[in-house]
Amino acid sequence: MQPAPVEHEPFHVDAATLEAGLPHVRFSPSDEGRVQLLVVRPAVDSRVAVREVDVDVERGLVGDTWVERGSSRTPDGGPNPEAQVTVMNHRAALLVAASSDRVPLCGDQVYVDLDLSTANLPTGTVLDFGDVALEVTAAPHTGCAKFSARFGVEALRITATTEGRFLRLRGINSRVVRGGLLRTGDRVTVVRP
Repeated sequence: MQPAPVEHEPFHVDAATLEAGLPHVRFSPSDEGRVQLLVVRPAVDSRVAVREVDVDVERGLVGDTWVERGSSRTPDGGPNPEAQVTVMNHRAALLVAASSDRVPLCGDQVYVDLDLSTANLPTGTVLDFGDVALEVTAAPHTGCAKFSARFGVEALRITATTEGRFLRLRGINSRVVRGGLLRTGDRVTVVRP
């Protein structure tokens, strides 16, 4: 386990720098990529980078609080199975975070070097990691006040633009369809419906 990131004085990347970084995000691989970072959230606002994590069909990432979190999107107020595991493009995360040690503050769990755009990963696409498989769901994954506070209004704004939504700069939601061990460095292959 790596120590949780420390929230120093927020550093916000300006709009021009964010725009200039988009071509690098656009050139992410489309059919096969790699896991760059895994993060579990053992408590609210707590992030722990791990080299590997057990992934369970019912519990999501073992050690993460997803299973304990309620959702206004479910009839019983329980955890939303359509938002079991969040995945973010690592290049986009680095762009808004400005340094690798701040990437876990994005709040996602699996960071990949892969094109997450709506054109490349329509709902129902499976991300096959070997042992583990995640299915892309239709549940929207949008920025929040915490994301804006950590990375700035411009970072939140760029994720909400037409291009930002198309590229899914803020990431995607997924559900576990096959559990197992997931490791940093694992290959991810896109299996389209």
